[in-house]
Amino acid sequence: MYGVNTGFGSLCETRIAPDQVEQLQYNHVVSHAAGVGAPVRERIVKLMLLIKLLTFRTGNTGVAPVTVERLVAMWNAGAVPVIPEKGTVGASGDLAPLAHMALPLIGLGEAYLHGERVSGAELLRRLGWEALRLQPKEGLALTNGVQYINAMAVDALVRLGRLIDLADVIASLSAQAFSTAQTFYHPTYHTTTYHEDRKIVAANLAWATAGGNHHALATAVRSKQDPYSFRCIPQVHGAIRQVFGFCKRTVEDEINGVSDNPLFFPDEELALFGGNLHGQSTAFALDFLAMAASELASIAERRTYQLLSGRRGLPDFLVKNAGLNSGMMLAQYTSAALVNENKVFCYPASVDTIPTCQLQEDHVSMGGTSGHKLRTVLENCEYVLGIELLTAAQASEMNRELRLSPVARDLYEEFRADVEPLEDDRVLSPDIERARAYVVRRAAAWSQRVEARR
Repeated sequence: MYGVNTGFGSLCETRIAPDQVEQLQYNHVVSHAAGVGAPVRERIVKLMLLIKLLTFRTGNTGVAPVTVERLVAMWNAGAVPVIPEKGTVGASGDLAPLAHMALPLIGLGEAYLHGERVSGAELLRRLGWEALRLQPKEGLALTNGVQYINAMAVDALVRLGRLIDLADVIASLSAQAFSTAQTFYHPTYHTTTYHEDRKIVAANLAWATAGGNHHALATAVRSKQDPYSFRCIPQVHGAIRQVFGFCKRTVEDEINGVSDNPLFFPDEELALFGGNLHGQSTAFALDFLAMAASELASIAERRTYQLLSGRRGLPDFLVKNAGLNSGMMLAQYTSAALVNENKVFCYPASVDTIPTCQLQEDHVSMGGTSGHKLRTVLENCEYVLGIELLTAAQASEMNRELRLSPVARDLYEEFRADVEPLEDDRVLSPDIERARAYVVRRAAAWSQRVEARR
């Protein structure tokens, strides 16, 4: 039976003697721990462990209760395995990362214990545990499945979901500073669409701008034909929400299923062999999320550009004495560079495959690469939204007749506690870093406020 008393991968027809079955599982874990690179963030490792436990809870994987209980005990003890971030192809399971996750169970590898990095043997000594002796199928059960790329997807969904909500509020501050019309988010206008996510964005904008006077200012254009980066916020942010919703459902279905092979069905007395170790669904979702996050940053950069353009009564580059001062000119350059990098990283890794294991595993998802790219895209998106907020706050001060809405005023005042207005030229990099830190720190709270409005 594959995974119980046979070799692995293309060695599946090689029979293992009964007295070597335990050694087989040990060898499987140690031989598959071939990852490279920097350690995976502890948050991601904990998500991996949680999702692996979700897979084990069904009783279909053939893992023994003592092994599951040890994983739970590791979680409760604050022990987090050290896992190199690269080395998975996202099919056949996330073999290398999961093998590294399993090493401390048998007294090998490394782990963080309350933040201190220790060897697997030292971890067991400190916790008073014996090394596990893996039984038939257990080594394979620990390494099979795509819990690593699923963990990256869950983390990305949480981060992006918060950014999507905050982006609506930041965009509302930009719109007020730029003296836009209010018609593009009028509820009657959006009765003509069947895209519910557009309606959500339009309602968010209406809520976040209510009580402001931007649309009535002399600097607003009479034609109400604002640039697309403002006028099409419901359409673009709405499309991003559609992608997010699809990916969220996909990943939820994946993590609540059983990602392993073979699977056992004791009630039917069946052992069935298949491909639940393939991560194509998650890999597609990771690449699709990168596209969504990239577009969220892309349209934000365009709004930043408009705010610096010297239009709508705003000074060039949002500074007094432009010419002597360059103001926020280079903040937009930084946004442009990050948006360009994001576009390159939107090339989907999930459409590639490199055969492994002597053509036994001849199609793989490459979801690991998708996840690594997405992390960078999200970090860039946080910077770009921070730069939009930096320029929107400055522009709102320089739009002299502007009365901000209460929601926008709250955002502005919170932000100003972290970043001072720009009076004369200074080094902008610290301001940009503080702006991004604000976005990261406050995204969850603003997301809760936006969702509560609904």
